[in-house]
Amino acid sequence: MVNPLKRTLLFFLFCCTIYIMSNHHTKSSHKIYKSFEAEALKKRSFVAKIADSFTSGFGTLTFLLGNAVIYTFWILMNTGKIPGLPIIDPYPYSFMNSFVSIEAIVLSIIVLMSQNREGQRDTLRNELGLQVELISEKEITKILSLLKEVIKNQKADREDPELDEMTKELDAGYIERKLTEQLENSEKNSLIK
Repeated sequence: MVNPLKRTLLFFLFCCTIYIMSNHHTKSSHKIYKSFEAEALKKRSFVAKIADSFTSGFGTLTFLLGNAVIYTFWILMNTGKIPGLPIIDPYPYSFMNSFVSIEAIVLSIIVLMSQNREGQRDTLRNELGLQVELISEKEITKILSLLKEVIKNQKADREDPELDEMTKELDAGYIERKLTEQLENSEKNSLIK
């Protein structure tokens, strides 16, 4: 036979779950599930769109093979292996080396631009995740407080220090300060070594 206190607690948890699902998560909050990536892609500037399209092209096998074909053709042409074509850049291929250097600079800049934007989107996602977790923490703390009240109303003389600790409000600022201190200490230690 199930203990009446356990039955009441289970019923209470069930009611709390239904309450949270029905009242706090209405249809308007389903907009949260909208893709942040899609929203960020819509808001890009024209230059960012061009940089992203170039970056997506640079990271393909087609781009690699295209470069290999062009440079192979250039070397063959300038060693005289293709009859009828003049040698315009003899060994050590200074024009080709200049072109390769310029291409590397342009590719690096474009890739860095895309990575910076991706970093900004990641920061936004992380911040959003933190905010959702803090809201969830408050909701869970509220549920635990209500559970504590139910236990108290059942006149259960049982103390639960763990439940008491769990119903205390989370101090996110304290956690942030401690993490910052740890990061600073680890950076100092890595610089010393």
